[in-house]
Amino acid sequence: MMQRLTILAPMTALSFFGAAGNAFAGGRSEPWQMWFQPAASPVMERIIEFHNLLFVIEVSIVTLVLGLMCYIIVRFNAKANPVPTKTTHNTLLEVVWTGVPLLILMVIAVPSLNLLYYADRIENIEMTLKVTGNQWFWTYSYPDHGGFEFDSVIVPDDELKEGQPRLLTVDNEVVLPVETNIRLLFTSSDVIHNWAVPSLGLKLDTVAGRINENWMRINKEGDYYGMCSELCGINHGFMPIHVKAVSKADFAEWVETARKEFAGAGGPAPVRVAETGAR
Repeated sequence: MMQRLTILAPMTALSFFGAAGNAFAGGRSEPWQMWFQPAASPVMERIIEFHNLLFVIEVSIVTLVLGLMCYIIVRFNAKANPVPTKTTHNTLLEVVWTGVPLLILMVIAVPSLNLLYYADRIENIEMTLKVTGNQWFWTYSYPDHGGFEFDSVIVPDDELKEGQPRLLTVDNEVVLPVETNIRLLFTSSDVIHNWAVPSLGLKLDTVAGRINENWMRINKEGDYYGMCSELCGINHGFMPIHVKAVSKADFAEWVETARKEFAGAGGPAPVRVAETGAR
């Protein structure tokens, strides 16, 4: 039902412009892009479907109210209706304007709760990635692959290579395999940060002294970008996220290389004890 709603008339125009922007968007937004970034995870696919359902409901309500207002203006103005009615109660009308909004809320609530629980559930986990927010960079740890970790810092404008996006390029991207259920553990070494990657449907705070948990499954290979979405200090706007999704075979090769490259890097994580308890 939800998929059918996405092709209704109210969606046609915006979907056209959204597709035009998404045709070249990849894992990040592009200038003049409308609509969402292309969904790259099951959670984001469901978020877009739910948004489309809400969009159809909102447009329908606005259209209905606008039509009623136009009808009232034409039918009940002083010239067309010089003697106003003295009707004060209408049982059927009162039942309708009470019952219809209740039904609309139920139509919204059911898929909303389903999406909420689906985005939060963690089943059949195949690997774990730990994300630590710092002022102002990210630290990534792979506890299921030897426990190596590395920092991911923004690349300055004067060091960018051709094709690298400004304010989104980092020295060490986080590499993950596609078609893999990945548990995400979030924490912070100082203030509150927020790890957000729109195309993957992820946005969760990293808080010092505690572990927040989420999951993701990347549908296809590619580069997906995000940024810190919590005001964390003077360089808040310079904490980009670059997720590089590769095949499982390429990921296994990268792990072997990364173990050697980042051996002993980073030192102990700030909340290692808390992480052990969460696991």
